[in-house]
Amino acid sequence: MPLLPLPLEGITVVAVEQAVAAPFATRQLADLGARVIKIERIDGGDFARGYDTAAHGLASHFVWCNRGKESVALDLKDPRGLAAVRRLIADADVFVQNLAHGAASRLGLDAATLCAAHPRLIAVDISGYGATGPYAGKRAYDMLVQCEAGLVSVTGTPEQPVKAGIPAADIAAAMYAFSGVLAALVRRGTTGRGGPVEVSMLEALAEWLGHPLHHTIHGGTPPERTGLAHAVIAPYDAYPTADGGRVLLSVQNDREWRRLAEQVLGLPELGTDPVFATNAARVANRARTDELVGTALEALDADEALARLEAAGIACARLRDLRELAGHPQLAARER
Repeated sequence: MPLLPLPLEGITVVAVEQAVAAPFATRQLADLGARVIKIERIDGGDFARGYDTAAHGLASHFVWCNRGKESVALDLKDPRGLAAVRRLIADADVFVQNLAHGAASRLGLDAATLCAAHPRLIAVDISGYGATGPYAGKRAYDMLVQCEAGLVSVTGTPEQPVKAGIPAADIAAAMYAFSGVLAALVRRGTTGRGGPVEVSMLEALAEWLGHPLHHTIHGGTPPERTGLAHAVIAPYDAYPTADGGRVLLSVQNDREWRRLAEQVLGLPELGTDPVFATNAARVANRARTDELVGTALEALDADEALARLEAAGIACARLRDLRELAGHPQLAARER
């Protein structure tokens, strides 16, 4: 079977972008074959270039978000630089920007202005909080938006809320910008018209908080912070093993609990014991449930624990660090 061309070959994207949200969105487009032309500042370029030097002298954020792109440094405050960007946009299919609030409008590079001038153009505005409303002008870095969106309130331990270890607000906004561009390209294919796409980090991350948000609105109480455990399922946690590893398991229903009790814990009677027989009962008796599972797994090394859990049809995983991720056998087998 002949290889198909990448789906976005022939599409040109111009991006006035910095940091993570917009660069990660346009990197997805580049991965699918689009030509992405990144416009950077003349005084050092995208400031994410300076975050660190971990990736062979380059910043790890920058390497992650900018592969497969072309780049040019232009001074948008200079009429010549702005004119050059406008010439690039005139021949582009997609324009993406995540400048500070109001900057794109002052330059005439906001989505509404550009789409009025170029009906086939898809123009994307990515911001922290949106173009209107009382927070529109606030600085919006990832950690701040994680706090405003409530993510930090449901992440961590009962004693300590923590931010996510990745820039979740940036990634959420990036992926909605990416899907918005793809949807707009489909629409343009049938109507001939592009149009604006607006994404804010707060709104994107608030959508990702849908489960705890609905739980709070309709249930009356926010889910508790439970570390690696699950707020409403038990057992669902990471348990130490005899060799110093940690194995995470998740029992999703009472049939699985009965298999776990019989085949891994060696206590088949727990499958029908009213203290443990239902998920609601196990959550109410979480400490006793975790003690039983922990006692069984701490007598096994991680490989043996995983083998027994797999044989019993229990969802499980090894708690890996990033070096182990880099050498993950599944990623290696799929040449990823």
